[in-house]
Amino acid sequence: MRLKPLTRFMANDRAIGGGILIGSILGIIVYGLLIYWWPLQVLEITAFVAVLVLLAILAWIGYTMATTPPPEPITDIPEMAPEKPGAGPGTQAAPKKD
Repeated sequence: MRLKPLTRFMANDRAIGGGILIGSILGIIVYGLLIYWWPLQVLEITAFVAVLVLLAILAWIGYTMATTPPPEPITDIPEMAPEKPGAGPGTQAAPKKD
């Protein structure tokens, strides 16, 4: 039986999702055991890695902002005709009373 291309990709995504789920659960268990056996060292390493990741993200943002050229200015904005007061969208003329 031949699968449609979209179905094949969906099955692959489900397998990747299942792998991420299992890996995350195993990571939680291993981290908990490490905290139990060596609490101070694991917390120090965790804090260092957290600060390292945060500063690396900030450095990446700064590098991107520093090396990206500014956008070209928009010069061809179409002119809009001035509207009459009270004649905007959603307004209706009042019915005439005799």
